[in-house]
Amino acid sequence: MKIRVNIQLKAGVLDPQGKAVHHALSSLGFNEVADVRVGKQILLDIDESDVTKAKARVTDMCEELLANTVIENYEIEIL
Repeated sequence: MKIRVNIQLKAGVLDPQGKAVHHALSSLGFNEVADVRVGKQILLDIDESDVTKAKARVTDMCEELLANTVIENYEIEIL
C-alpha cells in the first residue's frame, strides 16, 4: 500500500526557508506571491493490506520519527 505523508510547520512557527524562497521569487519578478511555507513530503510503500492498520502504523512513525510534533503538523494520505 502506498502512503503519502505531508508535513508542514504549525501556524506561528517561523519558516526561514519559506522566507528565503519568497525573497528569491520576488527577486525573479514573481511579486504576486504573498507568502511561502516550505514543508516536506514522504512517500511510503507499506507491506499492509488493511487501511486502518496501515494508517495506524504510519501515525506511529510520524509521532516517533517523521514529524516533530512540537512544531509540525502531518497529514496521512492513502494512495
